[in-house]
Amino acid sequence: MSRFVGQDAILRADRQSAPAGRVTNPPQVGNLPHMGRRLFLQALALPCLGAVESDARFTVEARFYDKLPYKKIKCKLCPRECVIDDRERGYCGVRENRGGTYYSLVHSRVCAAHVDPIEKKPLFHFLPGSMAFSVATAGCNVNCKMCQNWDISQSRPEQVTSTFISPQNLADLAGRNQCPSIAYTYSEPVVFCEYVLDSAEAGRAAGVKSVVISGGYVQEEPLKQLCRRVDAIKIDVKAFTDKFYKEIVNGDLKAVLNTLVSIRKSGVWNEVVYLVIPTLNDSDDEFRGLARWMKAELGPDVPLHFSQFHPEYLLKNLPVTPVPTLERAKAICDAEGLHYVYIGNVPGHPAESTWCPKCRRVVVERAGFTVRALHLDKGKCHFCHQAIPGIWEG
Repeated sequence: MSRFVGQDAILRADRQSAPAGRVTNPPQVGNLPHMGRRLFLQALALPCLGAVESDARFTVEARFYDKLPYKKIKCKLCPRECVIDDRERGYCGVRENRGGTYYSLVHSRVCAAHVDPIEKKPLFHFLPGSMAFSVATAGCNVNCKMCQNWDISQSRPEQVTSTFISPQNLADLAGRNQCPSIAYTYSEPVVFCEYVLDSAEAGRAAGVKSVVISGGYVQEEPLKQLCRRVDAIKIDVKAFTDKFYKEIVNGDLKAVLNTLVSIRKSGVWNEVVYLVIPTLNDSDDEFRGLARWMKAELGPDVPLHFSQFHPEYLLKNLPVTPVPTLERAKAICDAEGLHYVYIGNVPGHPAESTWCPKCRRVVVERAGFTVRALHLDKGKCHFCHQAIPGIWEG
């Protein structure tokens, strides 16, 4: 089988209705009934597992932890540094202490798999117009009240239907589906870090790139290992206040900013997304503060995406972000000297496209998740030859 069953219909539905990053169940295809995630994965000709099967094939020793007395361990994957007793799990729910040895329970345990436009991640300066073979496991190391994929991110592995896809099989599936990249996305790739590292290596050996879509709540050592193996990382900055991170995310802003600085120093391509939520993180001071911080610490060429909020999960009482609010955010960041500021989840808006900062001509024209035109010559503006940073060719 060289393609997903119903792939084209999935992409059409995503382009028309799904906010960026949302994983959607496949719609009806031809005469087939509505396919749940289990049947969709079966359509890949992969072995779908029964609920009674042992989790042994998904279990590998974790790479980032310290052993402590009395069979306790300290997790060194994210800034929480959970101290975990024997037979207990950490905050993320997908890593378990068994007799003083720490295990990941989600290696190759894929609960969502789709072929997505790379623009949906969103990554705008990375192989525009290409497709990404997108996968996720259960689990997350924060609890965002606006999470679009809370049904998998806030679940334990046993609570969602999953299929075994080894790193080698994942690389092969990406190639057979004509995807030049694998995207680790939907939930939080940090918590399935071992799978990402192994799959990125398998992908690189097969000529397939890897991109990570993350909240950036990770320690320095695992981040360094990720940066050595992947080709691009998009980080969601949830807000630019500690208060928001504490109350809405259950995370830490400083740790995320440190992650961004480390990624930039590593040389891995990175982009930033900021979901603008009415009344919670939409002040001029936050937009200006973020822009000034990015320019000083990351430089003016790191793309910044302001995405439109849609009510989800625990924030269903708030409205959709008004487009003028997104335009105000962009105007503030443009005025502060950032070169590539985008508006997302508003199909057809001019700020979806990439504009040359020198001649102000469109070099990548987009409409939703579709690239309509490319005016780039080897990474330079076709009109004035200004270099446009990014990864434009495979």
